[in-house]
Amino acid sequence: MAANTDTIVAPATPPGVGGVGVVRISGDDAERIARAMLGSLPEPRVATYATFVNSRGEALDQGLALYFPSPASFTGESVIELHGHGGPIVMSLLVDAAIELGARLAEPGEFSKRAFLNDKLDLVQAEAIADLIDSGTAQAARAALRSLNGAFSDAVNELVEQLTALRMYVEAAIDFPEEEIDFLADDELVERLSSCAASFESLLSKAAVGRVMRDGYQVVIVGRPNAGKSSLMNRLSGEETAIVTEIAGTTRDVLRERINIDGLAVELVDTAGLRDNPDRIEEEGIRRARKAMAAADAVLWIQDATEPVPEGIEEPVPDGVPVTIVRNKIDLSGDTPGIVGGDRPVVQLAAKTGEGLDALRKHIRDLAGFRDLGEGAFTARRRHVEALREAQKRFEAGRTALQAARAGELLAEELRLSQQALGTITGEFTPDDLLGRIFSEFCIGK
Repeated sequence: MAANTDTIVAPATPPGVGGVGVVRISGDDAERIARAMLGSLPEPRVATYATFVNSRGEALDQGLALYFPSPASFTGESVIELHGHGGPIVMSLLVDAAIELGARLAEPGEFSKRAFLNDKLDLVQAEAIADLIDSGTAQAARAALRSLNGAFSDAVNELVEQLTALRMYVEAAIDFPEEEIDFLADDELVERLSSCAASFESLLSKAAVGRVMRDGYQVVIVGRPNAGKSSLMNRLSGEETAIVTEIAGTTRDVLRERINIDGLAVELVDTAGLRDNPDRIEEEGIRRARKAMAAADAVLWIQDATEPVPEGIEEPVPDGVPVTIVRNKIDLSGDTPGIVGGDRPVVQLAAKTGEGLDALRKHIRDLAGFRDLGEGAFTARRRHVEALREAQKRFEAGRTALQAARAGELLAEELRLSQQALGTITGEFTPDDLLGRIFSEFCIGK
């Protein structure tokens, strides 16, 4: 990739009013701009009190200046940080002054992108910065910090090392056929393949939990009018988010509420009641309910326990989306709270009294595959999980080719492709367009 030669500037603190605001400058001209705005270059890594001025010598603010010379900085470039008063006008004046002196406004995530390009971080660690900022639970924050410290990268690199050693072994056998190694009968090769397969399963399992920890789990609540969808939403969230009345069809739009179930961030989505012959407003609400189901991680189908059990569910749900029947109002029907067996999971509860709610919370955690990995947890993104699955697919294709046709050459090639798929996680083989999409999701100044 082309080296960065320009100097960038941006506020490193959120927009709005605060006691302190930070402007960050990074690049080849950072020292020159610092001398112009501060009068002199501060001592490296020493907080220095100074007056901040523009190119005309007009005082803009007073505060602390920090200088991090290249390469011992976050970006690997020379970095200046101006810690002034946190007002939007002050921040804007400082940024404009740096731009007048030759800097340009940074793009979203450009500081982190430069840290990646200058080998200060790998791609997983760079993404973990954004994940740490956006953490929805304490567990997610701790897991993001472990990813930032290299836990996920180390696990991926260990798997890459296993594949590398396996490739070397296979390719050596191909290059020296006089050794007459029978691939299928070679116990060491079989053991290495089994070890790699187990490593893939372990890392995929942890990454799947990390993905849920980062992104949360979206649960859509659907059912017929007056089944108790809104009551369940309010009981789970602890808030009077949805209006609850005895009049059917009260909910006309999609309502969302985020809750925390023992460390799992869950987005609850309450929807309009599904029924025949709705009015025009309800019809739009039902359309939105169906759209929400299409994007759901799981669906709770609410039924009235005081009414006869209907045959199945009344709306098609996208393939792969788990559906749980929730029989509500057992305080009126007399049914036992908890989960009952059958072809489809059924949870019996009373949203009004709270009976059976703990069983539903545990069921949602189980659906998400969420578990507390303790110190072994790290955050992961959907692209990481997809790359791991692609790498595992290539590995398994090679193992199958070896077993079915004694094709050592095919195994070696599939191992190479598996390695390449893993390399997209840490950034070793990541194309520029993907980097652009990844860092564009970051905030300005990070």
